[in-house]
Amino acid sequence: MAERPRIYRTRGVVLKRTDLGEADKILTIYSYSSGKLRAVAKGVRRPSSKLGGHVDEFAYSDMLLARGRDLDVVTQSQTIETFRGMREDLWRTSCGYYLAELVDCFTEERIENRPLFDLLVSTLQRVARGDDLFAIIRFFELHLLEMVGYRPELARCLGCQTEVKPEANYFSPRMGGVVCPDCGRHEATAQPISLGGLKVLRYLQRLEEPPAAGLRLDASTRREVDATLRHYIEQLLEKTLKSNAFLDRLRLEESVIPRSM
Repeated sequence: MAERPRIYRTRGVVLKRTDLGEADKILTIYSYSSGKLRAVAKGVRRPSSKLGGHVDEFAYSDMLLARGRDLDVVTQSQTIETFRGMREDLWRTSCGYYLAELVDCFTEERIENRPLFDLLVSTLQRVARGDDLFAIIRFFELHLLEMVGYRPELARCLGCQTEVKPEANYFSPRMGGVVCPDCGRHEATAQPISLGGLKVLRYLQRLEEPPAAGLRLDASTRREVDATLRHYIEQLLEKTLKSNAFLDRLRLEESVIPRSM
């Protein structure tokens, strides 16, 4: 079996950065060729560092890395895209942190998933453009879940296996999808979901990209769809995401539901 080259090149998005020592940082990168990986950016905190902004959070860069015993080392990095529009708005920046945290939490190191990489980059581009954040983020959540093996069932009751009727049903985070009224009343984690909320989830799940014109929904439906996916994601991860808590504080401070994601 051929030995892997010590030096390799990949495109990657920086999901997270952690200080190491006085001048270095450990980067969590989601890469095109190797999935999630962790690598050291040596001396990057020094003003003279050539890596500088090329390894900022959310930076999409062409990277050259050297394999190490415990962690690889970023030796060169050239920015492909900075998603500038996302960095100029607190809401959009916060959405970027949420996307990065989702990818970090749902992936293991060194497992290639190129469709997920493409989804991450295209979603960051849409957030930077200022498209409908609600539609973009809900689309991302549903399609990430599918790509990592947790596609929610939205057509058939997970209790009795019958096709759900066009009426108010339930969604069970524990079971992983929709359940009919009869089964839902006996499922502890099931929460009611309206016909309108279920239609939105189904619509976004079957699309290949977010709707260009966004989604015109009332505030109640937005909250319901948001809460349904949040509860499912938290059930899977068995924790609350830090970025979601910050977004909740922004919503509370601004009290502007249409800007919610």
